[in-house]
Formats: sequence, C-alpha cells, structure tokens
Amino acid sequence: MSVRVYIGNMSFVTTEDTLKNAFGQYGNVLSAEVIRDKFTEQSKGFGFVEMETEEDAKKAIAGLNGKD
Repeated sequence: MSVRVYIGNMSFVTTEDTLKNAFGQYGNVLSAEVIRDKFTEQSKGFGFVEMETEEDAKKAIAGLNGKD
C-alpha cells in the first residue's frame, strides 16, 4: 500500500524531479508534486511524495528530516 508524505519548508526552486531524486534513494517513488500558486505558478514551499511502501516512507523521513 502506498504512503503519501507531506514535505514542508522546501526551497522555492525545488522541482518534482528534485523530490523524486532525493526520496528515490530510500525506495520507490510513485509520484512527487510541488504545490504551486495557481496564478503565478511559483512554488508555495511545500509538496507531497508518494512512496510505494510505508517502510520506504519511514526510511525517507528519517533520512531527510531536517536536511536542506
């Protein structure tokens, strides 16, 4: 069962590919989404990553928590 993880306090230049690469080190990433302003298309500084398993999500959270 997949797990959707909230990612906060991201740099405004973070892209979906950046998220996939960072979280991909810890397991299979099903999707990555950077939430953007609907008018300016600028990142709002948060997003979501969907990991294939809960175990992968927990490893990613532990490994990336507090990282830039």
